[in-house]
Amino acid sequence: MKIIDGKAVSKAVRERVAAETAKLKEKGITPGLAVIIVGDDPASKVYVKNKEKACEEVGFFSEKFALPESTTQKELNSLVKELNERNDINGILCQLPLPPHLNDKEVINLINPIKDVDAFHPVNVGAIMIGDYSFLPCTPAGVMELIHSTGVDVCGKKAVVIGRSNIVGKPMAMLLLHENATVEITHSKTKNLADITKKADILVAAIGKAKFVTADMVKDGAVVIDVGMNRDENGKLCGDVDFDSVCEKCSFITPVPGGVGPMTISMLMQNTLTAAKIQNGIKD
Repeated sequence: MKIIDGKAVSKAVRERVAAETAKLKEKGITPGLAVIIVGDDPASKVYVKNKEKACEEVGFFSEKFALPESTTQKELNSLVKELNERNDINGILCQLPLPPHLNDKEVINLINPIKDVDAFHPVNVGAIMIGDYSFLPCTPAGVMELIHSTGVDVCGKKAVVIGRSNIVGKPMAMLLLHENATVEITHSKTKNLADITKKADILVAAIGKAKFVTADMVKDGAVVIDVGMNRDENGKLCGDVDFDSVCEKCSFITPVPGGVGPMTISMLMQNTLTAAKIQNGIKD
């Protein structure tokens, strides 16, 4: 069994982005990311701080818009429209969850699809569906980078995704399908789940239940990707996979922390770079 080092793969992505950014700067282009955060959610604040740090690391311009909890939908919408018009901002990200009185769908739909670096806009979601996309949702894109880092060829493999969220589960299945895996999506209503997961060459767990996937649910030699971020009974950070028992059976596994987590922000940097290139008419 080999542990997939998300920190190392993430570092390689950031180095690649930083090198390309340096080339863009020689042409007078600096990729710019705007991050909107509403209210005082502590987890959101940490994420936003990490995003700012990553922007600095790769050489981007970044601007944070920290709005009070009392912000109205009209005020938030008007900020997004303003950022859509700004040439120095290539990517717009609205940190979710928003306070309950605000409608996140409305905000996502207002972001110009070529600045939607989270790839949540229906136009980008549709593009992923048909396989003709500019951006990929950051977490599934990060998972694909981790799988590629193992040297395992996805083509022809049986892949099982546990979870069907719009942010991870559904796009994850699409990306695996685009690389010619045979994909099955499972969820809370799936019957005989273990019978299905036991046949997976590649198993992606994204359900938000601590240590849900146990050794008896995993095929010998499988690649296991754990997207979960939970706390166990002792308050310790853990994933959706019971790492200690599953690592005995699989060929590759991601740890929590240090697996998928670091990849998400690195792929956001990749998306922002892509957005800057598209908006400036630069082809690879």
